[in-house]
Amino acid sequence: MDIQGIIIGILQLLASLSILVGLHELGHLLAAKYFGVKVEKFSIGFPPKIFGFKYGETEYCLSAIPLGGYVKIAGMIDESLDTEQMSKDPEPWEFRTKPAWQRLIIMLGGIIFNVILGVLIMIAIAFTYGEKYIPIEEVNKYGIEVNDLGRSIGLETGDKIININGEKPKAFKDLLDPSFILNDDSYYTIERNGEQKKIDITSEFLQKYSSSDLKDEEKRFITIREDKYSFAIGAVAPDRNAGKAGLKSKDKVVKVNETTITDFASFQKMLHQNAGKELSFVVERDGKTITLPVSVAADSTIGVGIAYDIDYVERPYTFVESLKVGTETAFGVIGVQAKAYKKMAKGDINASDSLSGPIGMVMIFGTEFEAYRFWRITGFLSMVLALMNLLPIPALDGGHVMFLLYEMITGRPPSDKFLEIAQKVGMVLILCLMIFIFGNDIWKLIKANL
Repeated sequence: MDIQGIIIGILQLLASLSILVGLHELGHLLAAKYFGVKVEKFSIGFPPKIFGFKYGETEYCLSAIPLGGYVKIAGMIDESLDTEQMSKDPEPWEFRTKPAWQRLIIMLGGIIFNVILGVLIMIAIAFTYGEKYIPIEEVNKYGIEVNDLGRSIGLETGDKIININGEKPKAFKDLLDPSFILNDDSYYTIERNGEQKKIDITSEFLQKYSSSDLKDEEKRFITIREDKYSFAIGAVAPDRNAGKAGLKSKDKVVKVNETTITDFASFQKMLHQNAGKELSFVVERDGKTITLPVSVAADSTIGVGIAYDIDYVERPYTFVESLKVGTETAFGVIGVQAKAYKKMAKGDINASDSLSGPIGMVMIFGTEFEAYRFWRITGFLSMVLALMNLLPIPALDGGHVMFLLYEMITGRPPSDKFLEIAQKVGMVLILCLMIFIFGNDIWKLIKANL
């Protein structure tokens, strides 16, 4: 990853976090103001403050540490630990004087806004991009291709997928769906040499699969057998041998040196066998046959991309369909995360291998801005942020919710002293987690460059 790529990745992460944190804290602010609670400060990022302005009773700030944000709500024990304010007589505009149900809504405001944002982003993606997938029948024409990770559970190249967890998959993407992989006792049923066989997803496999040491392409342990498909020329580099010889995008290679080309494997074989030589290409273009002399470089390349003749299913979603698909996709993220946490708790997934902090997230966003990827990751993170904030840990929204539910059930609130201690304990836990995640990121970076 070059310096420019790293900067682009960092800027994407900062933009995404600013959107997520800003809307999360806005949810708290609007809920508090609706119920007449004074909000003293609204900040994106943690101090020191870069700049800010005051509007009404609230100071709005942009702060230097872009790893979160906060709202300072009057009459509440929060990150500020403002015990001086809490020692005074309560005022009618303070958080602590409001009914428990109103305080609960204020605490849930950020989570609700993150859920709404995640759902809206996924709906917009569904409506904008529609659906495109490879049907399972197309995959099973030639069977699957597997890498070392796939072979570790017993899959083999050429296997045909009959079902997953007893149900026939609709599309290739279903074979790698994290929701399926993280299910308890998940398995593939495959056909090999005319016989069916069950392939279990093992805990050993999950440890490898969840490791952030694996590159994205290595985690795609099942692919389609592209080398078996017919193809056409894709993008052509004008300064490479193919471009100089006159090859164009969409040309279909029929023969190379009198050898008939039926699939990419036979084409690739000819290039490897004739590295450094000139070959005679017979191509079909606009219904006509053309012969072109093409020189093969020493590394067996000619400077073209490949467009495989794979039968995709592609269709747009109506707005109504997008509402359903986007909502299901968004809440599916929470389901996958919940399964992942469960697997971590059981020891099937190693937390240090699977957790990523800011450094890992920069790499996820990538070195180039791509609207689809940026918004999909942002929508994903919005749902994850909602789930994490709902965890019953003091100092998180979920901790406040837990204590408020206790008050609503028992009819008596925890003491201010208890809440103050719980807040301190929660802040220490979160700080330790942040140190662990940062250190884990740095250690992974060091290992990758050893």
